[in-house]
Amino acid sequence: MKIEVFPVSNPKEMRQFIRFPWQIYRSYLNWVPPLLGEMRKTFDRTRFPFFEHSEAQFYLARRRGELVGRIVAIKNNNHLQVYQDATGFFGFFESIDDQAVADALFKRAEEWLAAREIHKIRGPENYSQNEDCGLLVDAFDLPPVIMMPYNPPYYQRLIEKAGFSKAIDLYAYTIEQAAAIPSMLTQVAHDIQATADFTIRPVDLKHLEAEIPRLKAVYNAAWSENWGAVPFTDSEINYLKEALKKIALPDMNFIAEMHGVPVGISVTVPDLNELLIGLNGRLLPFGIFRLLTGMKKIRGVRVLIMGVLKEYRHKGIDLLFYYETFKNGLQHGFTKGEMSWILENNLPMIKTLEKISGVRRYKTYRLYEKTIRC
Repeated sequence: MKIEVFPVSNPKEMRQFIRFPWQIYRSYLNWVPPLLGEMRKTFDRTRFPFFEHSEAQFYLARRRGELVGRIVAIKNNNHLQVYQDATGFFGFFESIDDQAVADALFKRAEEWLAAREIHKIRGPENYSQNEDCGLLVDAFDLPPVIMMPYNPPYYQRLIEKAGFSKAIDLYAYTIEQAAAIPSMLTQVAHDIQATADFTIRPVDLKHLEAEIPRLKAVYNAAWSENWGAVPFTDSEINYLKEALKKIALPDMNFIAEMHGVPVGISVTVPDLNELLIGLNGRLLPFGIFRLLTGMKKIRGVRVLIMGVLKEYRHKGIDLLFYYETFKNGLQHGFTKGEMSWILENNLPMIKTLEKISGVRRYKTYRLYEKTIRC
């Protein structure tokens, strides 16, 4: 039976596009339904900052009148400007367990990219590495933490049989049932503090407008050599700011400075997914009350961003970030944390984490790529 892959072209089809994951994940208890309101913003070309500089096409797949898959073909002009590698992306991929459906979706995305002189396709990346990216390839028995993806195990087979091969892996590390700061971390932190020529202070959430340019400058510089990284634009960092300031805690986010100049940043947020997993994508009419009353019950956090300028990475700033995060997190009642994601070739960060007792790698996310032969 023929599979029809067609572009989303009206509000009804966009609603179907947004709601399609509920069809896929109805039996996956560890899936965290995204907030429908946030998804509407994410796919709105007039509201989401990615579309100020780049373009994307949304597709749905239908067979015998039933929706069976979706995908987004992505041309990220900022990526192309940085790398000049004629690489495009796919994101927001969802499919029933049927290779023909997956093949049809990828073929249509590849055709759209090829028409724009793109010769390689990589993903899943939901627009860029500054948003959700990677395919979960293990630990399917665990729910994702905030702003991390989740997918059925069979997606790996669908993607690989469609001709994709591994580009790179992204790691997630965890510490669980933490009751005290690891003794090694405490000792190392005290040793570093004794001779440190830098200072670490909390991000001033009351004056976030003034802090954001500092955070953006360090982020873009610290990540500039990371595989596949693209810089945040002003609009993108402001969009992230609006999302984070609703849940950020003042003593869980830090800036390292040398003579008043920012050289490192660390951003940690409560794992809101612990609450969202039970809301089915809706805040109204009662979900908002569950969020407001449940925030103090959250026990997990995610270290979302941590970076140090290259010339200052030998000073132990990252270890002090972890120490301060541990110390303050325990005071808030947090007992577990995820540090994610970390490129498999980011050996300095991996070595830092592996020095901390109780921390272990527990999830792997994979980016795939293939040459477009349209």
